[in-house]
Amino acid sequence: MLDNKPHPIMARWPAQSPDKIQLYSYPTPNGVKASIMLEETSLPYEPHLVTLSDADVKSPEFLSLNPNNKIPAIIDPNGPDGKPLALFESGAILLYLAEKSGKLLGQSAADKHRITQWLMFQMGGVGPMFGQLGFFYKFAGSEIEDPRPRERYVNEAKRLLNVVNTQLEGKDWIAGDYSIADIALAPWLNALDFYGAKEVVGWDGYANVVAYVDRFMQRPAVQRGKAIPSRA
Repeated sequence: MLDNKPHPIMARWPAQSPDKIQLYSYPTPNGVKASIMLEETSLPYEPHLVTLSDADVKSPEFLSLNPNNKIPAIIDPNGPDGKPLALFESGAILLYLAEKSGKLLGQSAADKHRITQWLMFQMGGVGPMFGQLGFFYKFAGSEIEDPRPRERYVNEAKRLLNVVNTQLEGKDWIAGDYSIADIALAPWLNALDFYGAKEVVGWDGYANVVAYVDRFMQRPAVQRGKAIPSRA
């Protein structure tokens, strides 16, 4: 609820527990950022499945929460100063939940900024570039005969993987201790498997990245969060 009135999105996805954080999402690399974070922090929440179909993400109800028609989005009925807060954009949601819970944003101001820079690296680099790779390698773009779009995004994916692989040398996590930067980054690295693109980018040659994703996926909160909301 916002300002003690039901938010328009609740007409389509009613809240059974309106005192909890309401999560509107789908288990994509961006979507699971929010659910994994909620599981890691143990903040009470209620998930709602919003499919990627236009009928859902372009519905008036969803657009009332996110005019950019992308998952995930949340409503926190107990936001700053006790007032409800609606948020979209996965990176903004991660930052908000980290500050709300006091978890996974480092121990100092310097830690927070180092973590945030790697969050921005994922948001501005890995996510968009890997998404384009998926489009041109697996989805509709794969039908384009001109090889240059595929080559561009394969090469950019390799470059980004090398950045991550180098940063992880001697480290378990991308910015020191486990943080929201890892929750943002690892699901997108793992998406190369879904795209069937591991071989073309030379995945096995990035030993630090391979171990990092395996380490991330073994976390109990990740195991739970990666399947929320349920598609059943």
